[in-house]
This record gives sequence, C-alpha cells and structure tokens, in this order.
Amino acid sequence: MDGFAAIDFGFAREVLQRGIAALYLVAFLSSLNQFRPLLGERGLLPAPDLLAWVAASKARRRMLRPTLFTRIRYTDRRLAALCWAGMLVAALLVAGLPQLAPPWVPMVCFLLLWGGYMSISSIGQTFYGFGWEMLLLEAGFLAAFLGSGDQPPPTVVIVLFWWLLFRLEFGAGMIKIRGGREWRDLTALMYHHETQPMPGPLSRQAHLLPTWFHRVEVLGNHVAQLIVPFLLFVPLLTLLRPWAPGFVAGSWPIVVGAVAAVIVILTQLWLVVTGNFAWLNWATVVLAFSALGLPGTGDAGRQAGIPLSWIVVTSAIGILYVVLSGPALRNLFARRQLMNASFNRWQLANAYGAFGTVTKERIEFIVEGTSDADPDAARWREYEFKGKPGDVRRLPRQFAPYHLRLDWLMWFLPLGRSLEDWFAVFLVRLLDADPPVLRMLRRDPFEGARPTWVRVVSYRYRFATRAEHRASGAVWVRDRRRVVVPPIGR
Repeated sequence: MDGFAAIDFGFAREVLQRGIAALYLVAFLSSLNQFRPLLGERGLLPAPDLLAWVAASKARRRMLRPTLFTRIRYTDRRLAALCWAGMLVAALLVAGLPQLAPPWVPMVCFLLLWGGYMSISSIGQTFYGFGWEMLLLEAGFLAAFLGSGDQPPPTVVIVLFWWLLFRLEFGAGMIKIRGGREWRDLTALMYHHETQPMPGPLSRQAHLLPTWFHRVEVLGNHVAQLIVPFLLFVPLLTLLRPWAPGFVAGSWPIVVGAVAAVIVILTQLWLVVTGNFAWLNWATVVLAFSALGLPGTGDAGRQAGIPLSWIVVTSAIGILYVVLSGPALRNLFARRQLMNASFNRWQLANAYGAFGTVTKERIEFIVEGTSDADPDAARWREYEFKGKPGDVRRLPRQFAPYHLRLDWLMWFLPLGRSLEDWFAVFLVRLLDADPPVLRMLRRDPFEGARPTWVRVVSYRYRFATRAEHRASGAVWVRDRRRVVVPPIGR
C-alpha cells in the first residue's frame, strides 16, 4: 500500500469488480425466472399487495427499504425489464468495458446494479429474506468506488472490503460459538452435510467421512472464522513505513494478508463442493480476493496515481462507513448477537452470520396429489422439486450460485410451528395446475392436468450408507412420519 493508493491490489480489484458483477448477473437471472410466480401480480405473496398496504400509511412507507416500485407502479413486465437491464449492465462489467472509462462510469454502473437489485429485494418478503441478499447489495455498493483500470484502487475502499469480509467471517464464527453446543464440542459437521437446506452431489460422500475428519472440519472452521479474519488487516502496517521502516521492511505484511485470503478461499470452496448455499460462498471467495495483494505488480499504477476528486469521493465513503459501522461492531461482541441484520435502510455495514445451530435430523414435507375421487382409497403421486430431496434414488444436483428460492423455503417449513401463508396458496395453485408454479418444479406427476386432491406428508430423510447404496442404488433412506396437511380439493 502507498498512502491513498493500494498499488499492490490491482489484480484484487479486477476480481472484485468482475466477480461481484457476475454474482449480480446470477441474482437478476434468478429474479427474472422466479420473482413473478413467487411474488408477481399472481404470485404466492403478491408484491402489489405489499406495496398497496405500505402506501396506505406513512409509517409503513418509512419501514420499507428503498425501491423503485414506490414511485412507479409494479407490473410483471416492469420487473422483467429491470432484471434484463440489470443483467446487461452486469455483463458489461464482467467483460470489463466500463472499467476502461473514467472511474465515474463503473461507479454509475455498480450503483445502478445496487439500486436495481435493492428495488427487487425490498419487496421480496420471505423469499428474499436471506443474508446473502444484503451481502450482495453491500458488496455492489463498495465495488462502485474501486475506480478504473488506468489508476490503482483506493486504499480506503480495499480496507472497507476487508471490513466487510471480517464482519462476514468473524460474525459467522461468533454466531456458532454462541449458538448450539455442537459447534463447541466439534460435532456439528457430523450432521450438517446431511441436514443442510439443499445438499449437493458430493454432500453424501462428505457426510460419510470419518468422525475424526468432521471434528477437524469444525476446528478448521473456527480457525478460519475466528482467528484468520484479524490477519486480513496486517497489510495496513505498510502505512507505517515512513515512521518504522525497519519493522515493516519488505512485503511480509502483504504476504500475511494474502495467506489469510487463501485460507478463507479454500474453506469456502470446500463449502461450495459440499452444498448449495446460493451465492454466499462464491461471494465470500470473491471478497477474499480483496486481501490477495501481489507485491511488485503496482508500478504502473504508482506512476498513474489517483485523481484528487476521486480521493475526495472515496474518503467520504470511508467516513460514511465509520459512522455506519458502530452498530455492527457492537453487535459482533454483544451477548445477544444478531444474525443477518441491517441497521439502516440502505443495507450498508450490516451484521452477518449463518447456522448458529445445526439440525440433527432431516424432515422433508412431500407434496402429493391424486386424480382419484376418494382420497382415502386414492393412489397418491409425488411432486418433485428441483433441488430439495424427494426421490430417494435421485442424486442432488449442484445449483449454487443460482438460488432456488422455493426449495429453500420448503426446507424451513418443518422447522416452524405453523405453516406459512404462501404455502397454502402454493397448494391451491397446484390444484389449479398453475403453469408458472409448475415450471418451478422438477416434475409434475399430472403433466399439466388438474389433480382432484393434494396433501402434504412428512418424512425423515437420511443419507444411505455405502452398503445400502450398493444394495439398492438409493442415495437417501426415508421413513414416513405423519400427514401434515390432510387432503384438500378445489
């Protein structure tokens, strides 16, 4: 680092800008495909109804996070147009074209992505109630101030990315230590690969690894999330060179930060290959590149320098973050730590965390339908979801960083005390054989025809042992528990 210019972090900026833009591309694509059947004009939780309810009260309007749809009327076509525009801008940033222009151009592009996606997530209700939504928004906002390729990235913005990564990792680590006992006795990952919301194709193999390996996994997680994040800030010592040249001679502070980044990247890649957590792990990998300095690669940037106007802008962003970060900092060390919480309407300087407790068994709600008139003597057939377990012989697929929102919400249903309102509407749409809803499923057993009855049955799922898999080819073993929703008809 060299004062205002992070001259050794040019490659880090390239990864940050293109990687964050790629995640926005995936997020807008996910919304294009899923928002309308879930939240559109005829969605399971219609966004127009939410907007009408908010518009009826000034207090409610203040509660809703910023969205374009409080100024222009929501329609499904406008939502689709916003998604297509977001995907176009994101694709240009992935290609690196705006970065060839002055820094104001990529700034505007990223702020458009940030504002556009906030307009969607703000009215997404429970289907957008995930920590990685606010993570993507905050990362996009910070990426707006990384500058262009003809100048080094600003030191203050690179440090803000470290602060974001620190809150993400250390916050998740503290949530676990304060959470379930399984994280403290090192048994959490004896269950997690099997009970996580959406397993991947290698989750069963990970689950079947020896007990000692799972304990090492948990211990490695604690090191990566509770110790390593502090090392991200070691490169700041290079700023002390004018006053302590002997202490910070050479590039060892940059190397220490890079080692911390590599540890974070490797742990996140293990999570990528063993599960489907939308873009959470990929976003963490991208953010970790912010600490991957390459000493000796910034000579061209050293000569180019940063314009005074851009120093003023990025310094103002740094001051803004100092002001906004107080609640998040206090939360990290609070006894009642909040997980995935925002402290302002703009979702900046948030608190993050995940899986403070791990469920010990996997309960799945299986939705069934029949065309028979008598539900008591009927032959029931199952609806298949794209991501969540169903058919015991079907190997889970890899979907991340794409986010299957309906499948994720189905995982939460057995954990609640009552069924969600959207789920009742979902069952009615199955009775109506609603095409947009059916397209969100992997298989409709009635091939577009209306069933006479639908019901919901709970099953306990566990991964098949190696012997069971050899004998039957099954990936899962399940046993029926109870009828959760008795037969309902049109």
